[in-house]
Amino acid sequence: MAKTETTPPGECPQCWQHAHDRRAHRHLGPREDCPQCVDHMINGHPYLVPKPSKWW
Repeated sequence: MAKTETTPPGECPQCWQHAHDRRAHRHLGPREDCPQCVDHMINGHPYLVPKPSKWW
């Protein structure tokens, strides 16, 4: 899925891109961890796309 898609509500933009865009990890060698993904596993998500309000 090389096509760039918008991040769905409730998802982290970085996690979404790294899961659906092969270019995100192309620079890594075999069995090499992505520093950005490791940081997410340790520190959590810095930002999530807000879900639409059910009040409106």
